[in-house]
Amino acid sequence: MTYVVTEACIKCKYTDCVDVCPVDCFREGPNFLVIDPDECIDCTLCVAECPVEAIFAEDDLPKDQRHFTALNAELSKAWKPIVEKIDALPDAEEWRLVKDKLNLLER
Repeated sequence: MTYVVTEACIKCKYTDCVDVCPVDCFREGPNFLVIDPDECIDCTLCVAECPVEAIFAEDDLPKDQRHFTALNAELSKAWKPIVEKIDALPDAEEWRLVKDKLNLLER
């Protein structure tokens, strides 16, 4: 099992989760983070740190977010690792409660 970053992260990109990851499994895109499933050790530390509750265990993904498992795997191969906390996107607070943001994902 791995952990998966879901839609709530899009256009927010809080990186509190990155700060606690012991194996540096996060990858950074323009407006979204993903978890590399080959690097994740299922430690659960990132889940509690996410201020928008965007991270789930693969087995606990809401039905409408299950496609993010494949998306995390795909994008983790293309994006560079992020190993330190950085500022969230400037308008993250405006986007934190918005739903249906997949069409806003920048690759």
